[in-house]
Amino acid sequence: MSSPEVHQLFYGQPITCHAYNKDKTLCALSPGNKEVQIWQKKGTNWVFQQTLDKHDKIVTSIDWAPNTNRIVSCSQDRNAYVWTWDAATSTWRADLVLLRFNRAATFVRWSPAENKFAVASGARLIAICYFEEDNNWWVSKHIKKPIRSTVLSLDWHPENILLVAGSTDMKARVFSAWIKGIDQKASNPVWGEKLPFGTLCGEFGTETDGWVHSVAFAPSGNAIAYASHDASLSIATGPNNPVTTIATPNLPLTSIIFASETSVIGVGHDCTPYLFALRGGRWELVDKIDAGKKKEVSGNSAFRKFQQMDSRSQSTTDVELNTTHQNTITSVRAFAGAPNNISKFSTTGVDGKLVFWDLLSSGVAGMRI
Repeated sequence: MSSPEVHQLFYGQPITCHAYNKDKTLCALSPGNKEVQIWQKKGTNWVFQQTLDKHDKIVTSIDWAPNTNRIVSCSQDRNAYVWTWDAATSTWRADLVLLRFNRAATFVRWSPAENKFAVASGARLIAICYFEEDNNWWVSKHIKKPIRSTVLSLDWHPENILLVAGSTDMKARVFSAWIKGIDQKASNPVWGEKLPFGTLCGEFGTETDGWVHSVAFAPSGNAIAYASHDASLSIATGPNNPVTTIATPNLPLTSIIFASETSVIGVGHDCTPYLFALRGGRWELVDKIDAGKKKEVSGNSAFRKFQQMDSRSQSTTDVELNTTHQNTITSVRAFAGAPNNISKFSTTGVDGKLVFWDLLSSGVAGMRI
């Protein structure tokens, strides 16, 4: 098993979210404050390039549209900005988006066609934002009912119409985000034939009523996965089919992605990525992707351990975890491969690390079915 590629970008600062440009040479991230920072890959290292500073409070989410090369960011200041690269001046131009929130914006994602994006909030609603050519600004339409609490996560269906949302009212929901004049009329054999804006196409709960931290659409769009605070991962294949729930003995997951149509990668408070897979017609937790390293205990270190127990009533002073990340993993992103066959992904954490994981050379690559 090859070791993950680790980049310690910050010390004493978390990386709360990150996103890449199309060729993966630039990374936009937030170090747990009101800044969006751009980092550039040079050789084997990531080097700080510049800061995008328009928000007044902590940046909560970032996404980068690969084809139009636009960045969108949202913040606890209740605003979102679309950042467009101006080649003439070699600067990023910031355009304010009219979200009309009275609570913090919590999550943002571009649609697959990159002609609109969705912003979640603590105001119990989701803003679907699109560019209005006549007035030359970004406007939004709200999805409100039946959301009853903060929305924490979003993901788009590959056909650009449907949106899945996870919230702290213990529900994952699939909505229609169809916009007149932007989208073609559409129907979906799994989620519904008629899809006007705001239509609730499916609502799914958790077995023990844990709030939903993260959601994801499968590459085909025929299934969703959602991770809840009861440390479970659930798979739903439509509004009329039973939900498959994988209960784990671990700490809760905070972020998930589909690595293929039959496998999911989940990260969170256990400080290590996990692989879930459909095997033999059944979804299950396969293994940790981070095997960790066993620490050798020498005679002298063992003596010091007992000395600490005697003098300070402490069993140990070693606080280093047996994982690559030394604190909660905050986000996971695909880095290489097709959407239905991801070969490499990246994670960021509260420990200030950006880590790259190669599924093809890892010991769990052969376990994906």
